[in-house]
Formats: sequence, C-alpha cells, structure tokens
Amino acid sequence: MTAKANLPQKICEACKRPFTWRRKWARDWDQVRYCSDACRTGRRANAIKQKNRPPA
Repeated sequence: MTAKANLPQKICEACKRPFTWRRKWARDWDQVRYCSDACRTGRRANAIKQKNRPPA
C-alpha cells in the first residue's frame, strides 16, 4: 500500500490549490488540470472572484 504523502501532486489551474493523484485519474493523470468539477466548470473561480471583489 502506498502512503498518501508519496502520491504525485499538481496545482489546480482554477483555484491554484494543490491536489493529489486519485485512482480514478490513473489512466489520464497527464491531462488532469483541475481538482474538481466545480473548478473545471468555472463555478469555484467565479465564487473566488465574488469573494475578493470590493463591496459596492
């Protein structure tokens, strides 16, 4: 069994947070760019922009 600390990591292109390898990504880890469906569809990026926007 592999320790979780030894799994490869990437940085999500949408939220800029690190995420680790998952078994479901084993076949296409090289093409994985986002940590979740929310980041892939842009929902998380929009939420981050709304949070950082100055009040009107």
